[in-house]
Amino acid sequence: MTTATAASTSLKPVKITPEELDAFSAKHPQGSFQQTSQMAAMGAYSGEIDYVGVKRGGDTGELVAACYVVYTKGRLGLEGSVWCGPLCDYDDPQVVEAMTEALRRSAKAHHAISVSCWPAAVYQLHDLDGKPTSDPDTAMMENMACFGWRHGGFTVGYEKVINRWNFIKGLDGIHDEQELLASFSKYRRKNIRIAQDAGLTVRRLRRDELGTFVKLCDMSAARQGFKGRDVAYYERLFDTFGSNIEFNVVETHFDEYLKTLETKLAAADKDKRNLERQLERARAAAENGEAPKKKGASDPATLEKRIATADKKIGALQQDITKVQGIIDSDGPVIPVDAGVYFWHPNEEVCLSSGEDDRFMDYYPSSLIHFHSMLDCIARGVTRFNFYGISGIFDENDPSYGVWQFKTRFGGFVEELPGKFTLPVDGLRFAAAEAAHKLLHR
Repeated sequence: MTTATAASTSLKPVKITPEELDAFSAKHPQGSFQQTSQMAAMGAYSGEIDYVGVKRGGDTGELVAACYVVYTKGRLGLEGSVWCGPLCDYDDPQVVEAMTEALRRSAKAHHAISVSCWPAAVYQLHDLDGKPTSDPDTAMMENMACFGWRHGGFTVGYEKVINRWNFIKGLDGIHDEQELLASFSKYRRKNIRIAQDAGLTVRRLRRDELGTFVKLCDMSAARQGFKGRDVAYYERLFDTFGSNIEFNVVETHFDEYLKTLETKLAAADKDKRNLERQLERARAAAENGEAPKKKGASDPATLEKRIATADKKIGALQQDITKVQGIIDSDGPVIPVDAGVYFWHPNEEVCLSSGEDDRFMDYYPSSLIHFHSMLDCIARGVTRFNFYGISGIFDENDPSYGVWQFKTRFGGFVEELPGKFTLPVDGLRFAAAEAAHKLLHR
């Protein structure tokens, strides 16, 4: 028996428990909230769930690959789905073969047509401009093809199920707020300062406040032309994930902001009056032929320019005060303006979805809410913040460029995942389903 054959025969497809999956996901580099018993419980609302894995050395051996499968109704029967999994070493052909067999057995037991998976393994890394910074993982692609998986292609754009392109902010080596801010672009640092100066704050929503989150998400969904999920769905997420999920909201405190603006206006008025007195004295001295003590800083021409600048500052503050007072009169001082749902996993924090009231975009609440979450990551020792999906189109003329640009200003990198693979299990029904799909989409 060769070494490779011995290794292969020692790997056994097995059923696993939800607890085994959670423990494996927590330690595996590809682990995420998507491959946990909590997300499996969410999947159970749509179909049947099965937990499978591969152990080295038999039923009591070491778990080396794992996932859960959701079986939902397709056109001609059940179809299995593995979101962000299976969790395994795709470069090891023996592990891929054994995991494929585990999924095939599961699918046959459920009389399913096929199983589709979206691995969380990285196919290729890219920099902020979309340029590759690593070689593509061709071994993964070859191994999946070798054991019967059909690849759905290297797509771009936003996916309906699992995004193929994700933007990641690495936090390793960042220890505090100042180091985090220093890792952002100058533009993003300014945005966060504006949000903080405007009195915006971030807090966690209670379960009975999830309607606020949905309302803000619906605003963004309407702008982008898609339909969001209802409150019941997010209540299930809230109940299922417990302490591993946060619904955060950014709120204005415009009563406090108004006081800040009024204080700044009073100080600007005082500065202007002081400059005007200096100008009077400088003009009088000039008429008497006296040279200014500080040439340039207090001569009439310089003072006139400084007064003009002060006038502009005062005018801007007066406009801000009028605007904020109008908002308070119409909406009150405390207004929810941005919200996001965040999942915690030992590997990372993920922002799955968010929404914003675009009337308040000039106060940059979306910058503040992510900044707040990254600070939480640092406090918990989590070294990876996952912004989740981008289109993978790195072109400033593309409609999605604004989303891409927003995320890049936090600093980070791009993970390109391999995308969708499908394993036919019932050849006849799978072929019929494929034919029907082509017919309906031609």
